[in-house]
Amino acid sequence: MTSRDWQRLQVSEICRLQNGNSFKPHQWDNKGLPIIRIQNLNGNKKFNFYSGEINEKWLVETGQLLFSWAGTKGVSFGPMIWKGEKGVLNQHIYKVFNNDDIDKEWLYLALKWVTSKIEAQAHGFKATLVHVQKKDIENQIILVPQLKEQRKIASVISEWDDAISIAERQVENSKKQKKALIQQLLKGKKRLFDDYGNRFKSEWGNPKASELFGTVSIKNNSEDEELLAVTQDQGAIPRSILGRRVAMPEGSTKGYKLVVPGNFIISLRSFQGGLEYSNYRGLVSPAYTVLEPIRPIFDDFYKHYYKSYDFIGHLAVAVVGIRDGKQISYKDFSFLQLPYPPVEEQKKIASVLTNADEEIQLLQKQLADLKQEKKALMQQLLTGKRRVKLEGKAA
Repeated sequence: MTSRDWQRLQVSEICRLQNGNSFKPHQWDNKGLPIIRIQNLNGNKKFNFYSGEINEKWLVETGQLLFSWAGTKGVSFGPMIWKGEKGVLNQHIYKVFNNDDIDKEWLYLALKWVTSKIEAQAHGFKATLVHVQKKDIENQIILVPQLKEQRKIASVISEWDDAISIAERQVENSKKQKKALIQQLLKGKKRLFDDYGNRFKSEWGNPKASELFGTVSIKNNSEDEELLAVTQDQGAIPRSILGRRVAMPEGSTKGYKLVVPGNFIISLRSFQGGLEYSNYRGLVSPAYTVLEPIRPIFDDFYKHYYKSYDFIGHLAVAVVGIRDGKQISYKDFSFLQLPYPPVEEQKKIASVLTNADEEIQLLQKQLADLKQEKKALMQQLLTGKRRVKLEGKAA
């Protein structure tokens, strides 16, 4: 059999879409049934409630197939199966009822495919926000196999979903383990072993940041020097390899500051610590503060520490208004007390945390690969380019 035996049908021919209700603020209550809104479709458990007279059309039971027709591309627009408690449906979301010869799980996958086609057509300034009319969904064409094959396709994709769920839990567990390591290692609660198998016992220092890092401002450099971008996720890196658009300076860069490998840079505004590390030589805006160590340190230890919740919390207390985007100054930073283990212990701690990061990155890559492979498989199975086996024979 080939996909020629599949029917080309519109969405309106395989299911029925029924809109929710427009609940006004005066109808909200603190008791009753939760009002299911777009933001609740992705796990947000913050609800308003409705305790008035119930219309069966609005009622949503656990397991109901829904379709959000106004939302964020790739996030809250499109189909989902409601896994929360019984509630009433707000506007901008359809209840989806499959026909008798249509499997609900397969229909969910088919509507995901429809969603990707609609999203691909979203262009312009507000391309991330998708808002369609009912006919824009109902008129979409889908290749529809027989019910038995629909169920088999849904079963195959479900196995991939199970594998993805396991991979997601592995990523989360690794992140939790790293967080626990940070709490233990960066505060000296857990001591590691030296190269001879002896546990470190030396007392840690607790100097002010100004006793460990001083400012450096080297200007009037060659304009041939690489320009660096200071990022929260990759540190200071050449703008040429950043992969996203960055405003380029107008005029001379003679007033820019030189950064060399091993320097830390106080980011202008940050919600992740505010200190970034550079593996590169290059120039940064004079608005940045460039730091260099004035006592022996192992760089990676402080790279990890400056991203820890402990440091971010201390910095947030020292810098009133940092959460509103206040610029962090060297003065703000200089009075903070920093942990200062022996350099050899710094190396051991940094190695453990770097290994934990590498494990997380590997698991995240495996998860991304699984999702990409599932996406490719869905495309093949939902278009008939690849067929599942039914009763031991290729369909």
